[in-house]
Amino acid sequence: MSCFIVPKVLSGSDLQKALKKIGIKLSDIKKSYYANGKTLLCLKKRVKKRLDKSLFPSREEEAEIKEIHEFCERYRYLINTERRAEIEATIGEIKALSGAEREIYGRAILGLRGSKEPSRLNLYFVKFGRSRIIDTEIGSGDIVLISRGEPLKSDVTGTVSEVRKNFITVAFEEKPPKWVYGDGIRIDLYINDVTFKRMEENLHLLQHATGVQRRMRNFALGIWEPKEPKKQSFEVVTKLNESQNEAVQKALGSEVFLIHGPPGTGKTSTLIELILQEVKRGNKVLATADSNTAVDNMLQRLASHDISLVRIGHPARILYELEEFSIHAKYEKSLEAEAIKKGWEEIGVLVKEREQHSKPTQARARGMSHDRIMTLAARGKSMRGVSVATMQSMAKWIKLDRKIDSLIKNLRFEEERVYKNIIENADVVLSTNGMIMSDMLKNFHFDVAVIDEGSQQIIPSTLIPIMHANRFIIAGDHKQLPPTVVSDSKELKESLFEKLIIQYPKNASMLRIQYRMHEKIMQFSNEQFYEGKLIADASVKHHTICDFELKEPKRFEAILGCEPLVFVDTKGVEAKEMLAQRSTSYENEKEAKIVSALSEELLSMGLKTEDIGIISPYAAQVKRIKKLVETDERIIEVKTVDGFQGREKEVIIISFVRSNENGKIGFLKDLRRLNVAITRAKRKLICIGDASTLIHDETYKAFLEYVKKEGKYIEWEESDEETAKN
Repeated sequence: MSCFIVPKVLSGSDLQKALKKIGIKLSDIKKSYYANGKTLLCLKKRVKKRLDKSLFPSREEEAEIKEIHEFCERYRYLINTERRAEIEATIGEIKALSGAEREIYGRAILGLRGSKEPSRLNLYFVKFGRSRIIDTEIGSGDIVLISRGEPLKSDVTGTVSEVRKNFITVAFEEKPPKWVYGDGIRIDLYINDVTFKRMEENLHLLQHATGVQRRMRNFALGIWEPKEPKKQSFEVVTKLNESQNEAVQKALGSEVFLIHGPPGTGKTSTLIELILQEVKRGNKVLATADSNTAVDNMLQRLASHDISLVRIGHPARILYELEEFSIHAKYEKSLEAEAIKKGWEEIGVLVKEREQHSKPTQARARGMSHDRIMTLAARGKSMRGVSVATMQSMAKWIKLDRKIDSLIKNLRFEEERVYKNIIENADVVLSTNGMIMSDMLKNFHFDVAVIDEGSQQIIPSTLIPIMHANRFIIAGDHKQLPPTVVSDSKELKESLFEKLIIQYPKNASMLRIQYRMHEKIMQFSNEQFYEGKLIADASVKHHTICDFELKEPKRFEAILGCEPLVFVDTKGVEAKEMLAQRSTSYENEKEAKIVSALSEELLSMGLKTEDIGIISPYAAQVKRIKKLVETDERIIEVKTVDGFQGREKEVIIISFVRSNENGKIGFLKDLRRLNVAITRAKRKLICIGDASTLIHDETYKAFLEYVKKEGKYIEWEESDEETAKN
């Protein structure tokens, strides 16, 4: 198939006209491809008309245009599929579950009362509180739906600003209705559609990239291969170990670099040093992640250093204690802000004055233009049945309206200029990936993009910061959980970090010293997932709960002693999995009771609730355990594996749930879940499960053998049941 290039993006009638000039019909074209600001046209068959040689691309250019076009088409489809899946899943769950059930899953909060909070940063804040403790998956930055108990009948949405023990604060861009200040308010986690739109917008930018943007795109998509890193020496600002130091040295000398940070290895600390070194070299840095939490984590670490920082984003999505770094807070402190504020106040006065005059509606103006009305009013003339008084009143309205329009344009120009200056004067701009495509930031370009949580992002999200920088460094761990995807797309579950670390191994570096886990807790994951390269730092290598001043356990002494690694086998008792009616999530009542009893005893020994974490791969089991361990006075964190990624606790209890005669373990087979679950514990890991079911998988079998050899393996017996009840 012969293909030629038109050096513009053309389609429809424009393409037809261009083809006509060179003697080719639209019907002769088999397929069109669009990329790099060009149109590649492939013919059905050879045409008799001889085309200019300059129209024919090289083999490499043809392949590039086709690949980019097909990539963008494919990911537009996948983004839209994911958007629809998220909407359907959210609305479907709201319809299917009661409010109480949704609250147990952490996606709703009931029985709230709203109270007015002071407005700031042009937002209206409402604090929704109750006497009962709020335990929820809803967090700062989430979009929520506010209702009086029937969410699908409400259209009031806001952005969560803060979540505390007994209240949640929500920010509204427009004044909320009065009923939000009443009783019986319900808050539901909702859908953020803006992120999908921004990913689509960036795909268009990527598709027609030129210059350095094209270069970064082609590295990211594997079309071109980046050069190997040239190590750059530097004077350390923060304390680094050898592997962290090597990662920063290589990243400083690379156009493309990947920092592989296994659990507890100080990935974020390494990124902070890298950012500080880039700033010392005079580079403007874009620091990003997919989540607001990760961005604020970087901001907190950078805040103590003498560099200029600005955080881009909805003010409600930024931690309150970091608000001073928000671009909106910096704007309000600027010298120009007061004058601009007075300008808006003047506009308010003019709007009220304009309301005193007759608006020249179509019916009132009777077909006369604004200029015609102004001329007739100046001459004191009437026309088409419009009196002189009405004509002059309309003229005053037009005059005021023009003045208001002019003032608004000037003020908006001034506002944009101030915001632009703040961004231009910052050493480091911090933002979520999606916010980079906001009007405030999308026209800026940076020397380097430093991207955290790279292994947890879908590819279109990671590509946003990449398209706004001359170099990029991504940090992540592809051995932990992949991006969270609601649709069935396997492609979206593969991160760009994972693709590139396989494709460019010489442009990657792994951090090797971990500062979280006891050596015994670490070692199984180390051998299974990290080729035995991890080393436990001396500060954590042998630490246990016995380093704390705790009471001796009165129950379950064998399980709750100093031993850091314990497996409790339930195969000898009746501890079968269950699948509740209308549910696709498994639960295990016996395991839940064991978890509850163990956590109660740990608290009796003197451990704090915040030191204990409970993990189960199944949401239904999380729900069941929460009912058993939570009271109005205390909350022990109980989450799915996904909810605990990036977190750590002194003690972790895992309920594996699956127990059946067929040895089926469902999505436990995703071994990255096992890796994340067992690497959350610092001093003690207690795993509860049916070994006779789990051993059907080779990795779980190896884990059980490892515990028998290095930790403590305990078979739960009927006698333990009585102990658990006491």
